[in-house]
Parts: sequence; C-alpha cells; structure tokens
Amino acid sequence: DLIKFFLVALYSIILFCVFLWIPFVYFYYEEKEDDDGNTCLHVKTAFKYTLGFITVCAVLLLIGAFVPLDIPDKKNSTEWEKVKLLFEEFGSSHGLTALSFSISSLTVIGMLAAITYTAYGMSALPLNLIKGTTSAAYERLENTEDIEEVEQHLLRIKSKCRDGRPLSSRDRRTVQQLEERLRTLRRRERHLESIEKSWWTKFCEAIRPLKIVWGVFFVIVALLFTVSLFLSNLDKALHSAGFDSGFIILGTNLTNPLNMLLPVLQTVFPLDYILITTIVMYFIFTSMAGIRNMGIWFFWIRLYKIRRGKTRPQALLFLCMILLLIVLHTSYMIYSLAPQYVMYGSQKYLVQIRISRFFFLCSSVLFAFLLDQCTVTRTYLFLHKFWFFSAAYYFGNWAFIAVFLIGLIVSCCKGKKSVIEGEVDEDDSDLSDDELSVYYP
Repeated sequence: DLIKFFLVALYSIILFCVFLWIPFVYFYYEEKEDDDGNTCLHVKTAFKYTLGFITVCAVLLLIGAFVPLDIPDKKNSTEWEKVKLLFEEFGSSHGLTALSFSISSLTVIGMLAAITYTAYGMSALPLNLIKGTTSAAYERLENTEDIEEVEQHLLRIKSKCRDGRPLSSRDRRTVQQLEERLRTLRRRERHLESIEKSWWTKFCEAIRPLKIVWGVFFVIVALLFTVSLFLSNLDKALHSAGFDSGFIILGTNLTNPLNMLLPVLQTVFPLDYILITTIVMYFIFTSMAGIRNMGIWFFWIRLYKIRRGKTRPQALLFLCMILLLIVLHTSYMIYSLAPQYVMYGSQKYLVQIRISRFFFLCSSVLFAFLLDQCTVTRTYLFLHKFWFFSAAYYFGNWAFIAVFLIGLIVSCCKGKKSVIEGEVDEDDSDLSDDELSVYYP
C-alpha cells in the first residue's frame, strides 16, 4: 500500500506539472510580453488557456477510468449492468487504471521526444567532445576576409549609381541582402573577439584531452545501451505472444549486457542504484545535448532556439516539459534495458535439490518456468496495464535504435562545429552585443 501511495503521489505531481503548472506559466509569460502592467489580467488569460490542458487531462482520466480492460462476454447483460461494471471497476482500482492511462499517454509523447532528441544526442554529444570546435582565431580570420569581400561587393554595386542613375530592383534586393549579411558578419566578429579573450575558452583548451576521454567513454556507453535495447527488442520479437499482447514477456531468453551486470551489482549495495541513477542522468544530458543542437520543433516548424544567455522563458518551460516527459519515458526504457532486474528487484526463488534448498535472485533466472515463484513489481504492471501502449513502446524502441544509428553516421560525416555555433543568426535580436561580457568573461 505504501508503494501504491507513493506511485499515485509521484505520477499525480507529474500530471499537475504537465497539464497545469507549466502551461499556466508559459501562457503567463506570453501575455506578459504585452507589458501593459496588468498582472491580474495576465493571470486570468493564462488560466483561461490552461483550462484546455486541464480538459485534456480530464478526458484522459475518464477514458482510462471508464474503459474496462476485460469486458465480460455476456450476451444477455443489460446496458445498466455494463455501466454498473464500469463504476465497480473504477472503484475497485481506486483510479489507478485512469492514472495509468494518463501517464502512459504522456509516456508515448516522451517516447517521441526521446526518439527525436535523446537518440540524436547520444551520438552528437560524444562525437562533438571528440572532434572539438574550430579555433576562434582561425574563424575570426575567415570572418574578416568575408567582411572585406562583402564590402567590396557592395561598393561595386553602389558605384553603378554614381552618375545619378537609380539602381535596378534586382540590385536593390542584392544590396539589402548584402547589408544584412554584413551586419551578421560584424556581430560574428564581436562574438569571436569576446570568445578569443575569454578565460573559459582557455580553460576548455587546457582540458581538451579530458574531453576526448569523456567522448570515447560516452560512445562506448551509447553502443552498450543500443546493443542492450536491440537484444531486448529481439527477444520480444522472437518469444512474445505478438502484437495483441503488447510484445510483453515475463522471462528473458536473450539476455543483454545491462541485464547481466545489474544483478551482479545488486549483491553489493548500493552499486546497482548508482548505475540506475547514472543511466537516468546520462539520458538527461544526452537529451539536453540533442535539444541544444536541434532547438525545439513542432513537426517542421522550429519554435525556439536554446542558446546561452539568449533563451526565452517560454523556451525554458518547453525544455523543462520535454525533459520531464523524457524522464518519464526513461522509466520504461530501463525496463527494456534490464527487464528481469527491474521487474523482480531483489526477490529470490527457491530451488530444492533432494534435502538441500538454494535461493537465487529472480533477476538472474534464465528459465521462464521458474518465474511462477516471483512477483512482478507494481511499477511494471502500472506502466504495462494497456497492451496497445506496450506495443507502441516496442515499435518506439526500434525507431530509437534507427535514429541513433542515423545520427551517428551524420555526426561522423560532419566536420568540427563553430566555436560560436548557434550563437549568431541573421534573425538574432534577442540580446544586445553590449551584454557579451556577461557570458564570455
């Protein structure tokens, strides 16, 4: 009961943040940009828009509560008896089914975010650490040459109207584009000059060997996760009951490195908990790296960029929500990486040989017929209550592997990143260049 209460409290907080708190703060800042000083009006308007998210949450809870998992096959049952069954099931589960449906729906969204950002970040982060960035002095020299070339091009075009003749519409468009290009290059010049003088740049150059070591380590960890996820999904494909069961299996026929390592670490407290925490933090860091490189997108529309010192409050709220959903999906991802360890924890099963008795960890059992002595954890049952969500997670794992491999190939083919990658764009007007010293000391 204590575990059930803890689960309900934890997942209820997640629903509160996703459907109430984050949307309310987001819309509040959207209204605050009008800067009319009327705080009460901002709060009222933000809450009005947040009601849409609360409605979605209520609909998800109702669907999960009033759609029974097992409908009795009684042809002579009346409509009232069916309705009564719905209420009885809702009452008997204390709303856990409704909560499970809502959390599973959010987990599917988190799965899509993990496929988009985490899978790419797992390849981009380590390779960026290994390859490093281009030299600020070299980039500044190239930028100076570009400035001189653009200025000469502008002079050649403007020289056409020295005798009083007006420029053609094509030349005017070209002049406008070149002037915008020149402004961008001069902003780059100021950024590169600030970075070149920054003590942080000198510090990063000093720890360059350490970055390479961390990059190699992250590549090994990413490959370990991918192999473990592939073997777990392959086991489900070969030995589960198929799509209608959500590809769920309670035993493992094809073990994987993480599923072998965690039961061994479990014998020495708290090594297994340290590894699980490390896995979660690794997913968070790689997700942030993916979001930092790609920005926040809605299908083909880029909503926000994540940049040092220039990120809007709305973008930070989106970032928090995406990370929250990815961490929520990570709870299922860990089941895929180490299914038996997470499903059975520290439980032990009894094997009696003649007059001797032996106890073994359920997480280390290799034969499915011995699992009748082990009880599956509540969290596993909570997240796998609906078979169609489990099927979606299964196909999502294959998509995650595919995106990781594609991202790995793309990251290997790309050259070094600019030292001011993403800091200066033609449409950049979020921060004045006078404030550069705050971010590049």
